[in-house]
Amino acid sequence: MLTLKKYQNDALTALVSFVKRCRSVPVRQAWDEAMAGQSRNGQDYHEIFPEIPCVCLRVPTGGGKTLLAAHAVAELGKALQDTDTPIALWLTPSDTIRSQTLEALSDIRHPYRQALAHYVGDRLRVADLESLQTVGTGDVGKACIIVVTTIQSLNVSDTSKRNVYAFFEELQEHFRDLPPSLAAGLEKVTAADLASQPFLTEKDIGRVKWSVANWLHLHRPLVIVDEAHNNRTDRFFKTLGRLNPAGVVELTATPVTGNNVLYHVSAQELRAEQMIKLPIVLAEHPEGWRECLRDAILTRDRLETVAQKETDYVRPIVLVQAMPKGGEATVDVVKKHLIEQENIPAEQIAIATGSQKELDGVNLFDPACPVRYVITVEALKEGWDCSFAYVLSSLQSVNSGKDVEQLLGRVLRMPYATDRNQAPLNKAYAHIVANNFAEAASNLRDRLVQNMGFERLDTAGLIVPQQPLPLTGGEGGTPPAISGLAATIPDCHIDLPAVPETQHWPEGLKAQVQIHPTSQGATLVLKGNVDTETLKQAEAFVTAKLPAKAREKVVQQFADHRAIRQAMKAPAQLGLSFAPVPQLCLELDGYLEVVEKDTLAELGDWSLLDTPVQLNNFAIHEMVNSFEIDVNGEKVTYKHIDVQQLKLNEVASHVSEQNLVRWLDGQVRQPYVSQFDVQAYLVKLLTHLIHGKGFSLTSLVRARFQLADAIKSEVGRLRQQAMKTGFQGRLFEMTVSKLEDVAQYSFTFDPGKYPARNIYQGSYEFSKHFYPVIHDLREKTNAGKTAEEFCCAQAIDAHPKVKHWVRNIEKQPQCSFWLPTSSDYFYPDFVAELMDGRVLVVEYKGEPYKTNDDSKEKAQIGFQWERSSNGRCLFLFAVESDDAGRDVFKQVSDKLRG
Repeated sequence: MLTLKKYQNDALTALVSFVKRCRSVPVRQAWDEAMAGQSRNGQDYHEIFPEIPCVCLRVPTGGGKTLLAAHAVAELGKALQDTDTPIALWLTPSDTIRSQTLEALSDIRHPYRQALAHYVGDRLRVADLESLQTVGTGDVGKACIIVVTTIQSLNVSDTSKRNVYAFFEELQEHFRDLPPSLAAGLEKVTAADLASQPFLTEKDIGRVKWSVANWLHLHRPLVIVDEAHNNRTDRFFKTLGRLNPAGVVELTATPVTGNNVLYHVSAQELRAEQMIKLPIVLAEHPEGWRECLRDAILTRDRLETVAQKETDYVRPIVLVQAMPKGGEATVDVVKKHLIEQENIPAEQIAIATGSQKELDGVNLFDPACPVRYVITVEALKEGWDCSFAYVLSSLQSVNSGKDVEQLLGRVLRMPYATDRNQAPLNKAYAHIVANNFAEAASNLRDRLVQNMGFERLDTAGLIVPQQPLPLTGGEGGTPPAISGLAATIPDCHIDLPAVPETQHWPEGLKAQVQIHPTSQGATLVLKGNVDTETLKQAEAFVTAKLPAKAREKVVQQFADHRAIRQAMKAPAQLGLSFAPVPQLCLELDGYLEVVEKDTLAELGDWSLLDTPVQLNNFAIHEMVNSFEIDVNGEKVTYKHIDVQQLKLNEVASHVSEQNLVRWLDGQVRQPYVSQFDVQAYLVKLLTHLIHGKGFSLTSLVRARFQLADAIKSEVGRLRQQAMKTGFQGRLFEMTVSKLEDVAQYSFTFDPGKYPARNIYQGSYEFSKHFYPVIHDLREKTNAGKTAEEFCCAQAIDAHPKVKHWVRNIEKQPQCSFWLPTSSDYFYPDFVAELMDGRVLVVEYKGEPYKTNDDSKEKAQIGFQWERSSNGRCLFLFAVESDDAGRDVFKQVSDKLRG
């Protein structure tokens, strides 16, 4: 089974936590809490169905939305409906995708099916609408049932004309002895149904339809909506309403207004997990399509030379987007040009259009396959995928290539979903017919955002210019864009609605700018190497008299250019490295070990079986359609439990204590506790609850999901106690390794592994940040004041002793520097490498650490890290103003004075 990437796990955790919370508080409150936890306050929730969670996961192209959805089904069943065998309705945007999804979920060897089987084993039925009639009443509640269909098959106004709403005798058993409360919400036979189903008579009018739609309504399906941005009509939501969903999860790369985006995955997160190639090395070709194609060939040839140094087989492929019929560079013209002018063997060229399907049946990953060029016009067929595609050559006009974004999506996927040893193979390459880099980059950026699910701020470090390629063949060396060296910052091109009045501009500014009138207004050009102040001054004068809408567009163009400048100056982009950051270690059994969570638990000499078996204040209060459970005095109310799923008459006779232990074992097991210990603990715990506390087995089985949550919480609490004991007992023995061992016991900031979110977009241009983008840093607060952490970042960036720095990302143990605490990891806000090779770590809080227990512990461990380093590490707990009245600039300066 494919293991979920961290961003997928984070998205799934956010989703499950949200729907669980929806069972104890109103959906809007749960939404506001989720947004606050992600620093996204102010995001409105669009209520589609009252008190039914309906949220969207935003995952960019190449991020594995379908795999995430497969994992979500069973987890949502447990969290929302208290069942590990839910019924899910999986809606796809087209019949092609429906067939592919149905086939994948039915194939025991496919990762999607394996993801489902991980939770439900062989208790799984996958069906389309037509085969759903074969699902028996015995399958309901005993197997996870997934119904895959297109949105169009359900989305009608007149239900009498669609089979899914038709009366079927085969479904009779599913509707036998329905109580009036359930029958009331189901669709009834009408006079209109008699015309399409002659076996019905007037006597049937008013009867409950034995229909597939009513069957779904009866069992309250979880609804998965793929490519959800396509479905925002009233008719679609009325259709969903007919099906009585328990919850709706939408997945898309490109959400629109109305999609409640609960969690969005950034492009930086995909790159950090090695799912996509970045950055995109972009070359513009004002000369025309022949030059565009020529340089794409050169890029591919050099990549193939580099690929020969890889252990895994990689054969770089160019995707050529030819012009449609009537254009100059049509498919036939391009193929002829490749063969006759560029000397490309015909067998290396394949055409993939609606009428020519030369890729059908071809395994592009086969080393014997000769194909190196694929010519197409529009998007390749749905589902086509080949991660060997490295170079996009779009010969269409940059303003008319409406399908370039899908082709670009093909070249972004990383071969084998892992970084290549040769750095050039970790990038994607695009050659586009355009007049200048700004025009090409702007168009490409818009398509990345609008059609591929990237945040606009994500694109700051995604698109870099390519240096001119050598015009001669042979061994002429690798061009800078391929080798990883810095390319020259491109000129800044700003499109204006009219020629600006410059008579009042400073003479120094007028000398730096060029203004070219155009049919749409004018283009202002600044050389790429102008200083930051000149760029700011130009923006201020250009936008001063513009109307609001025009000003917004111009400001965005300046922001895009600043982002390109920032990205191209970033040390990580230049191929520079960040000094190893020493980690805290302990000597255990004669060996030095980095202090991790497992280390601390071991120091506490913790064993689950040595702890008291109890769930203090555990209580179950059953009410209509709900449970209330008290654990340690904290009441949690779980709502929306389907009475049909409680199986009141079955649990007492069919579920034994041993069966419940086995089920709980699968739910609560953790990697840090052996299965033997967990099972022995569960046996003792159930004996305690049933025979010591007087709970009936039936009540525990009926509340088993809440019981599992309570046990997981208790086991986590016990482990936490052990970790705290171990931490406090050995804190002052923790030390940084000797200088000669630092490589082995340190953390390294790697280029390409910076999963930034909520990316910085301020006007201040930082000059020393190691990565091209900055994680979660705001220049202004909601009240319009300069943000305190921003001032801290400025102080670090401006200090002459700082070589480069990183805005450290929280909860990313593989990509960020952390120090241990008694409960978790502590991720300091900033990490800087100094000119003399030392490392500075800064944690920023608005108030002194002495006023807060959590801050006290962080300061304690930070200073221990500094003390034990023999002067190689510096730790600063910075505040807005310290006891001596020093601001953050002075605090940083004084820390680095020695």
